[in-house]
Amino acid sequence: MSVALTAEQALRLWHDVNLEIVHDEQPDLSPRQASILLTVYLEAPPHTVRGLASKLDVSKPVITRALDAMGKLDLVNRRRDEDDRRNVLVQRTVTGALFMEYLADMIAQRAQGLRP
Repeated sequence: MSVALTAEQALRLWHDVNLEIVHDEQPDLSPRQASILLTVYLEAPPHTVRGLASKLDVSKPVITRALDAMGKLDLVNRRRDEDDRRNVLVQRTVTGALFMEYLADMIAQRAQGLRP
């Protein structure tokens, strides 16, 4: 499904969604954290620290710091890959799935309210 938005509508949607997140006291995620979270929830697993670092074109420590913060919020979990102990797998959580559902619903509602 494709939605045509003007530049102003796109920015208004982004603004309104972020403002609602702040007002609802939802987790404040950096753009990097949000990108990681969206990747983990929208793309098929498995997800590894190494793979996420490559996809986002950042270092593994950058991903690790973001995952530390998101782990404290229970949005993702990490565990060692039993098949290859060098890899750290990044996994979805129930809390993270509920947050993503909340976010998707809010975006959809806000997008419906955009004025032409």
